Amino acid sequence: MKSLADCRIIGIWTLLLVVLTACSSPAATPPAAVSEETPAANAADTPETTAEEPEVAGDADYIFGMVMVGPYNDAGWSQAHYEGALYVEERLDHVRFVYVDKVNPADRPNITVQQVIDDLVEQGAEFIITNSDDFKDGTREAAQAHPDVTFLHISGDDVLTGKAPDNLGNLMGRMIYGKMIAGCAAALQTETGNIAYVGPLINDETRRLVNSAYLGARYCWDNLREEPPADDLTFSVTWIGFWFNIPGVTLDPTQVANDFINADNDVLISGIDTTEALVEANKSTEAGTPVFALPYDFAGACAQAEDVCLGVPYFNWGPAYMQEITAARTGTWEQQWQWLEPDWADINNLDTSAIGFAMGQALTPENQEQLQTFIDGLADGSINLFTGPLTYNDGSVFLEEGETLTPGTPEDDERIWYMQDCLESIQGQCATE
Repeated sequence: MKSLADCRIIGIWTLLLVVLTACSSPAATPPAAVSEETPAANAADTPETTAEEPEVAGDADYIFGMVMVGPYNDAGWSQAHYEGALYVEERLDHVRFVYVDKVNPADRPNITVQQVIDDLVEQGAEFIITNSDDFKDGTREAAQAHPDVTFLHISGDDVLTGKAPDNLGNLMGRMIYGKMIAGCAAALQTETGNIAYVGPLINDETRRLVNSAYLGARYCWDNLREEPPADDLTFSVTWIGFWFNIPGVTLDPTQVANDFINADNDVLISGIDTTEALVEANKSTEAGTPVFALPYDFAGACAQAEDVCLGVPYFNWGPAYMQEITAARTGTWEQQWQWLEPDWADINNLDTSAIGFAMGQALTPENQEQLQTFIDGLADGSINLFTGPLTYNDGSVFLEEGETLTPGTPEDDERIWYMQDCLESIQGQCATE
C-alpha cells in the first residue's frame, strides 16, 4: 500500500526525539491501551496456532521492527499490522517487537523512512516490516544500507520488477476478493441503487481495489437481487489524495462522505485507512436518512457504528508475519513476491487466512445468505469476475469478449496488479496524470 517522496527532509536531531517518544515495544504500549481508544481483537479469542517454533540457539531476544504510515490504533490499516505483530510476539518465544508509527508527511514532516529504519537497526532489529507503498524507495535504500537485516515491504513490487536487493521481500493479501465481497454486500443492501467509494490516492493498488468493489457490486446487482429498483446501479468514487486526512493537503473525508450522502448514495464503501465513512453514515442514519457503510482493513472496525455497518473486508497479517520471521530467525528465509489468497475453507480463520470479511449486523439475514452464496462462488471458482468484456473509462479494452484472467497465475496476476484505469461505468477519475 502506499510514495513518500515529499517527505525527504533531513532532521537527525528530530529523529532522536521521535524515537524516544514514538518507538516502543508493546510492553511499553500494552494492547489494552488500544482497546480503550479503538476496538482491538481479543488475543484470548484467537485460536492457538498449530505451528511449532523451531529451536533457536540461546535465549536472547530476536527483535523485529515495524514502520507504520498511520497510528497503531487507527481502527484500520496500521492497527491491522500492529496486531499482526502482536500475534507473532505472543506465539514465539524470545521475540520482541519495536515500532514507529505515524511516519507520514503530516505527523513527521522532517523524518525519512530510512532514518527511522536506521534507528530500529540501532535498537537491534534484525527483521523490519514497512507497511506502506509510500515507503518503497526508502525501504529499498535501507535494505541496501543494511544487508544483514531482512526487510519485508508490504504491497510493493520491487521483487516483481527486479529492483529489490537480496534481503528485501514483498507481501500483500489478495484484497481484490475482500473488495468484491464488500461491493456485493453494498449492492444487496442499497435501496437507492447508488453506491459511493471514498478512495485514498490513485495508484495501481487503489485502482484494482475500486474496480474489484465495482465488479462485486455489478455481479450481485445483476444476479442475486430478486427485485432490483427500476433505476440502474450507479457506482461513484472520489479520491481524497492520501491514505487518511491531512488537513489542508487532502480532501476532508468527512466532507466527501457527506457529499455522497447528500447525492442520494445510501451505501458508502471506504478505501481509506480511517473510518470517516462509517461515522458519517451513522450520523445520517441517526438524523433520519438511512445510510450504510463498509469500513476497511481492520476486523474490529464495525464496532464504531454497528447499526449501520454491513461488514468489513480486513487483512490478517499475523500468520504470514510469523512464517516470515521464523524463516529469518532460522536462516531459511528466501526472497519472494507474495500475493496471499484467503483460506477459502474459512476466510475468517485467524491462523490461516490472509484476507477475511466480518459480516456486519446491519446486513439483513437474507442478504447475509446471499452474500455467503457469492463468497462460496468465489471460493470454488464458479464466479470469476475478471471475465471480459471489460473496458476502461478511457475506452481502452482491459479484457476482450470471452477473455478471462485467473488470479494466482503469474501472467494474469501482473495484469490485475497493474490495472491502468477505472472500469467503464465507474463515475470518477482513476488514471494518473
